[in-house]
Amino acid sequence: MSPPNPPTNYIADLPPGFEPTPEEQSLLDLYGTVKQYEREAARLREAAAKAKLHAADERYQRERGEAPAQQPGAEHSEGVSKKRKKKRKRKAAAIADQPSSNDGDGAAGNNASSDEGSYASDESDEEISEGDGGKADKAARREAKLQQMREDIEAKKRKAVEEEEAAEALRLQHLEEANSAVSMPTVKRKKREDGDKPAVSLIANLQGQATPPSEFSKDLNMNKANRAGTVIFPAENAEGPAATSWTPPDTATDPTDGALELQLPDFEPLKLQEGTSNNTIAVKFTAPHESKRFSLNVAGPGHRDYFDVLFHFNPRHYQKGGQLVVNDKQEGIWGSALEVPLSTLPLMFGDHACTLIIQINSDGYDIFLDGQHCARLEHRTQLPKEKCSLTLQFPSTDDYGSPEIWTVYRVWWGQKPSMASGDISGVAGVNMYSALHPKKLFVSGLAKLHSQPEVELRRAELERAFRKYGGAHGVAVIAPLNATYAFVEVETERQADSALQEMASKYRLNRARRTKHEALQEERAAAEAANEGKLEESTEWD
Repeated sequence: MSPPNPPTNYIADLPPGFEPTPEEQSLLDLYGTVKQYEREAARLREAAAKAKLHAADERYQRERGEAPAQQPGAEHSEGVSKKRKKKRKRKAAAIADQPSSNDGDGAAGNNASSDEGSYASDESDEEISEGDGGKADKAARREAKLQQMREDIEAKKRKAVEEEEAAEALRLQHLEEANSAVSMPTVKRKKREDGDKPAVSLIANLQGQATPPSEFSKDLNMNKANRAGTVIFPAENAEGPAATSWTPPDTATDPTDGALELQLPDFEPLKLQEGTSNNTIAVKFTAPHESKRFSLNVAGPGHRDYFDVLFHFNPRHYQKGGQLVVNDKQEGIWGSALEVPLSTLPLMFGDHACTLIIQINSDGYDIFLDGQHCARLEHRTQLPKEKCSLTLQFPSTDDYGSPEIWTVYRVWWGQKPSMASGDISGVAGVNMYSALHPKKLFVSGLAKLHSQPEVELRRAELERAFRKYGGAHGVAVIAPLNATYAFVEVETERQADSALQEMASKYRLNRARRTKHEALQEERAAAEAANEGKLEESTEWD
């Protein structure tokens, strides 16, 4: 179908007298043709849609006319009518079964009733066969099908049992043939007699053999006095709470207030290498989870109220993530501490009991915790030359009065062979630098600093006091915060000796200990100076 001829102009309101050129006129004609085709296409789409809807409507009307919808309630009314028919038929059958009279009318009536009853009975039977009879047949068929399924299941079970019995019989037959071919002893399962008692479980045996928290392990052979040593705490004749354990008193205000002090007799340093002198301290203890720290000290004769301490053992639960601090004290000044992380050691804080063993030998003090070699503090002070008694102290508080919480159950002192064996180069504290620093002084007994301005004042005070010992550049002062001490480094070792003599009346001075890092730095500087041919001041260690 071709569109009608397009108009010559589709643009409204052209200026008067405007005449398009042939090219413009052809474009206008083409534009009008395209618009005409678009309108025709839209009209055809609309007509097709209407035809489709009309066809669908006609189809729907035909379907409704061929299959009209069933009226609601028809099925119910049909069922009611069937029930009424059945009731009337049963009533007619009952009338037919009544006894007849002897007169002729009665006989006639009886015959009629019989005929009518027979007809009703036949009709009733037919209805029953169509109604209740159909339901009964359906129930019977269902029951028969269920019974058949039960029988099939029982048959399958019997078949499985028979197959299992056959397999067991075949296995026994093969076993008998194998036994007849090779003579082997018969394994019989032992049956428990009625009078036999069941054996105690392995876990019960282990629990029964567990070491009590107040005693040493039986393998250590330290619970009773013998030729190797003796239990020095608790005492045999002790009574009351002290007869079983010791705990620092809650009212203690300083380390010696209520502290436990024990004597370690018959210590002979000259016989340590021979293995004939008492050399081993064993402590059984517990430290609860809430404990922050605890400690013990070993001091020699003439320690001047623990002004000198040969060995100091101090686990700290929360400091720097938990660490064990081992140290010594000379002239009231703590030395360079050996710090071992608690994460590398057996558990010391908790509900369980631990065994600490300290062995004194010619190299130092070896520390063992639950059998593990934990650390070694090498000798920093010369041991006594004669036979003497050492003192073991369990302080009640630290130096600042903070309480120490733990419980000591048993202490043993005696002689044991050295427990350090194999390669001990990886043990903390072995082959450590412990020499004194040639130019650094340790100033103690100062007031405690609580703020940074106080630190600056302390540093300025010491720089003025020791300026003449520092040369052209002065001295270097280190004053830690919250500390009662400071370090002063002078220019030369000779000036350090002069400061020790001249400033002793104003300050409490000692030589500071050289750390391993400082010793390595000095050795490296000396090696570089030697390579360059320079002469450096001697820094030989004492």
